[in-house]
Amino acid sequence: MSAISISNLSKTYPVPFRRLRAFFRRPVKDPVEALRDVSFEVETGEIFGLIGRNGAGKTTLTKIVATLVQPTTGSVSVHGHDSVSDDEHVRRHIGLSTAEERSFYWRLTSEQNLMFFARLHGLSDRIAKQRIKDVFSKLELEEVARRRFGELSTGNKQRLAVARALLANPPVLLLDEPTRSLDPLAAARMRDLIRSLAEQDPPVTILLTSHNLAEVETLCARVAIISRGRIRAIDTPRNLRDLTSGSETVQITLASGEKISFTRQPDDDLLDKKIRELQTYGKRIIDIETERATLLDVLERFEAADEQS
Repeated sequence: MSAISISNLSKTYPVPFRRLRAFFRRPVKDPVEALRDVSFEVETGEIFGLIGRNGAGKTTLTKIVATLVQPTTGSVSVHGHDSVSDDEHVRRHIGLSTAEERSFYWRLTSEQNLMFFARLHGLSDRIAKQRIKDVFSKLELEEVARRRFGELSTGNKQRLAVARALLANPPVLLLDEPTRSLDPLAAARMRDLIRSLAEQDPPVTILLTSHNLAEVETLCARVAIISRGRIRAIDTPRNLRDLTSGSETVQITLASGEKISFTRQPDDDLLDKKIRELQTYGKRIIDIETERATLLDVLERFEAADEQS
């Protein structure tokens, strides 16, 4: 059974006071279609990436899976339980980490905040204290345990959001920009933690949204590209990159310091011809670098196609 199953999911936000505005002949905007016929599954223990520009539908999709928003049509199930008809069960099996700081109490310490949320999960004080100790250790938050949330750096607030998601030891994690505002070392440790959660026994299933496409490519077994509320492609990062022309950029550095750049297809002999040509003219090559398409190139391709349609 898939950990997360999303079927024909759509979400349209109605216009507030539409009839009243029409009655007074005020301008009326069209309803906002945030998601349109979205379907995919996330396997147990998989790290699944969701990428797209701001407003593409990532946040709405995550909130529907977390039961915070109800779909207009379609369905979401988590380990076989429907997010609407069995929302309480789904919430017990999901840990949600968002970049929104408003859900924490700024005058409480980090420890007090997590104790509050642990009690909402129904954990006894004894178990809660042990879980808080464990997640603080995993995320290296011991030093800020007794500091008020409002005094924390942006990076520590982000790590505390992940700590809260881990409190009840859920089998499914929804991580929205988990390394946002973290320094490079802290971001690397967060990625290591995410990998370890997916590899533990039993494994944690992770739905990850991020604007850091290199991070998504490193962590995720599969990636979905969402644009204007629609899923445009789902595949491994490597296969998604191959959706572009497959070309690669080559940069040759000469001993003189001169750099020569050109684009080639992986199977052509253009690079060999360039090397022979340079050697014919007595040029000494000291370095050759190649760079293939990235997930950013793939994302930009679909965005450009949507803008033209």
